[in-house]
Amino acid sequence: QLTDAVESLTIGSPLDLETDMAPLVGGINDRLRRAAEILDPGESWLVEPSIRDDGVMTPGVRAGVEPGSWFHRTECFGPVLGLMAAADLDEAIAIANASDFGLTGGIHSLDPTEVDHWSRHIGVGNGYVNRPITGAIVCRQPFGGWKQSSVGPGAKAGGPNYLMQLGTWTATDVDDDYAEQWATHFATTHDDTGLFCEANLFRYRPLPVMGLRVGASAEQVAVDRAKKAAKLAGATLVASGAGAGDDTDDGDETDGAGWLDRMEAAGVDRVRIIGETVTDEMASAATKRGIHLASDPVTPAGRVELQHYVREQALSITLHRFGNLVGAASERLR
Repeated sequence: QLTDAVESLTIGSPLDLETDMAPLVGGINDRLRRAAEILDPGESWLVEPSIRDDGVMTPGVRAGVEPGSWFHRTECFGPVLGLMAAADLDEAIAIANASDFGLTGGIHSLDPTEVDHWSRHIGVGNGYVNRPITGAIVCRQPFGGWKQSSVGPGAKAGGPNYLMQLGTWTATDVDDDYAEQWATHFATTHDDTGLFCEANLFRYRPLPVMGLRVGASAEQVAVDRAKKAAKLAGATLVASGAGAGDDTDDGDETDGAGWLDRMEAAGVDRVRIIGETVTDEMASAATKRGIHLASDPVTPAGRVELQHYVREQALSITLHRFGNLVGAASERLR
């Protein structure tokens, strides 16, 4: 069925209404050319692609792609599909999460338990259940990925926090509302569209680890709030700096980028900076390691501060199958 579906696609001009697949917008880069022309050991063509003289590429399907292989770990952005076999759902999730990228992912299953398990462990910013995994709609499925599929604080385009990251925030001398905001907003699954045929869930997933860098001019109240935010989110805190407290062992890493090496080794991709100016050298060193430095003031507003300790995730779930509504899966995920 897959072979027939791919071979039945009509390749041609976008001006022709019969065209299913038009030429690539950005042309064919080296990665995509390799994906279309070179097979790795154990692989074979289920459908062999071709690059025509006019630059148009016909779609292809690679069978027998192995975990850890070049095609598994490389983002090619083109019409070549790789098929990988998994013994069970956990192995399939592990294969998907082994990628350095985490933009979209999907599952087709009518078993609510499988859907629930997948949604709790898949490492993507946009997840799709029983539907295509492209074509995100603003507000309905705010768009943005995890890991190397995102840059910076990670607020999704079309989501509730995107505009907030374009402003600046100033701390005020009031009590923080972190616990209240965590309970009422961050620990809650949201579906503002309210469609009966499709659930579009927006939720926050805690970062596994969070970095904390404390400089000499840091105020203790700001440090305490950062630690409180990390605890509420359930993120393991990796601390650095003379003012970070007893939960860090800096050694001689206070100079240069040594502390960033430790953050990278611990799997940190965000660091809360308090009481220290982010220099161009520091920002460049962090960028090379794939680490975002959040250096804005720590405010008592939980709606602002807690965003640093979570990832945003959107789940879109088709609630009908062959004309029958099947909403149980979405209710389990709320």
